[in-house]
Amino acid sequence: MHEKPHTDLILGIESSCDETAAAVVRRGSEILSNIVASQIATHSPYGGVVPELASREHLRNIVPVVRAALSKAGIGFHDLDAIAVTEGPGLAGALLVGISYAKSLAFALNKPLIPVNHLEGHIHAVLLEQAQLRAAQRESLELPALALVVSGGHTHLFLAQRQGENWTYRNVGRTLDDAAGEAFDKVAKLLGLGYPGGPWIDTLALHGNPNAVHFSFAQIKPKAHRKSSPADLAETTFFSFSGIKTAVLRYTQLHDMSSGIRQRHRNLSGHPGIRPLDALPWLDQKTLDLIASFQRAVVDDLRRKTFRTAERYDAASLLVSGGVAANRELRVRFTAEAAERGLPIGFPSLTLSTDNAAMIAAAAWPKLQTQEFANEALTADPALALGR
Repeated sequence: MHEKPHTDLILGIESSCDETAAAVVRRGSEILSNIVASQIATHSPYGGVVPELASREHLRNIVPVVRAALSKAGIGFHDLDAIAVTEGPGLAGALLVGISYAKSLAFALNKPLIPVNHLEGHIHAVLLEQAQLRAAQRESLELPALALVVSGGHTHLFLAQRQGENWTYRNVGRTLDDAAGEAFDKVAKLLGLGYPGGPWIDTLALHGNPNAVHFSFAQIKPKAHRKSSPADLAETTFFSFSGIKTAVLRYTQLHDMSSGIRQRHRNLSGHPGIRPLDALPWLDQKTLDLIASFQRAVVDDLRRKTFRTAERYDAASLLVSGGVAANRELRVRFTAEAAERGLPIGFPSLTLSTDNAAMIAAAAWPKLQTQEFANEALTADPALALGR
């Protein structure tokens, strides 16, 4: 009996937070399908993700989303070479839905199961599209690359290097408290805006003066950790976004903005699904200036520290990924500085900036080559780290 030929197809499954996603990707670079079931409508009334509701929605969506991904790709389960799933980090219950389904599917089909770190997935969201672009131009990615992963749950800097088929990562930057995307969500909620906050801040900032309110970031002195040597701390870039959230709150209190915020929240609650631009009549210029100034301060902090780190480690290129990578001001300011420095920079498309399964399948491709497969003990790791 002849062995079935390899198709180089991986089914990726992602359920780390509030998006149930499945995708089919060939050789880590060709997307045949990428299906995402969003939970924004479920969590919007609460102004943030409710873990119990997220798990329930993943259970409801996982089977139809996977079926839709296979149907759009025009393949069946037996055409797959492997199944990849997000192992962590993320919400424990949400991760377990995807992992349990993926393990069952792999067992039933006798296919290898590949665990993927969600953070590595975000990096491969850029590498996936960069591979297509550079192949067309017959160029290769300049390494080492400094990767900024910036989203609602993460603000990390990784020095990425390739060794044969494998990628290695060194964590050279992280946040000590709120992630940048979390700060966007919290400030949007504080100002009575919609959820998720990132798109609201991004859209409304265009109508304000980014120099109207001055925000500063204090010098960060992290406490030594038993796993961190003084040398490690000295070489690590630290972010902190809890302070600017508090500064925005104090500004609203000092300028008596609370009544306007309450009224705005009531107006938006009565119009579920309203778009940011449609809410402009409910925003005064002082609030718009505050929004623009907040965004400028966060983007500048990310930009300044990222490029300083790139210089410190002599990075040959820069990769920016995660939900906040969709922010227009961030893309403009990062692109401009990269051009000034002659540093190649890559962003994912807007579709691949937020959580998706194509990035998980792409990150799994090198692991398929080296047979880095999961065993029966695979489970969710909500605090899974990437790199050393």
